Amino acid sequence: MSLELFLHPLSSYCHKVLIALYESDLPFEAKRIDDPAVAREFFEVLSPLKRFPVLRDRERGRVVPESTIIIEYLHTRFPGRARLIPDDPDLAWQVRLRDRFFDNYLHTPMQKFASDRRRPEDSKDACGVEEARSMFVTALGLVDAEMAGRKWAMGDSFTLADCAAAPALFYGNRFFGPFRDTHPNAISYLERLMARPSYARALEEAKPFMHLLPQ
Repeated sequence: MSLELFLHPLSSYCHKVLIALYESDLPFEAKRIDDPAVAREFFEVLSPLKRFPVLRDRERGRVVPESTIIIEYLHTRFPGRARLIPDDPDLAWQVRLRDRFFDNYLHTPMQKFASDRRRPEDSKDACGVEEARSMFVTALGLVDAEMAGRKWAMGDSFTLADCAAAPALFYGNRFFGPFRDTHPNAISYLERLMARPSYARALEEAKPFMHLLPQ
């Protein structure tokens, strides 16, 4: 198989790429980095910075890191049934803008919660977590306002932006929420994302590992 995705089933950024792969029905081999047979090559050769997901295209001899770049690569090299980035350049930059918004202002602060929970008690950063929570909730308010009357981030079409939004909202609601009573449009959007077959599949694959999440 040409495509290999190095991942962990709980990883939010891995979810983002999995959604794109499942939307386009692209065949790939999942290489779990918690598998000792995979971990050594991954951490020592493919990703010395210890960041995932990473896509390897064996046929082209390419190793592609970073979730957005992986999806861009797939869009260019393996155009599937789903066009997650519009051909119209004016729409494409708007999709990319929303992708960066979700990653920078929802995804990044959400991950602060999880990373802080893994720290030893004497190294926890309560102030940093509260700053991250504030950033997340502020950004969530913008999402809530924008999603009034919309199905997906760009309207009727499911795009790269929705791939980014799904795990950021899912884990953010789990770690910083629940937000059902305060951000109903954002939560309705999250429910549509979770019901989408591509994300439902990624969540089902993550289910056996959910007990490992920080509380």
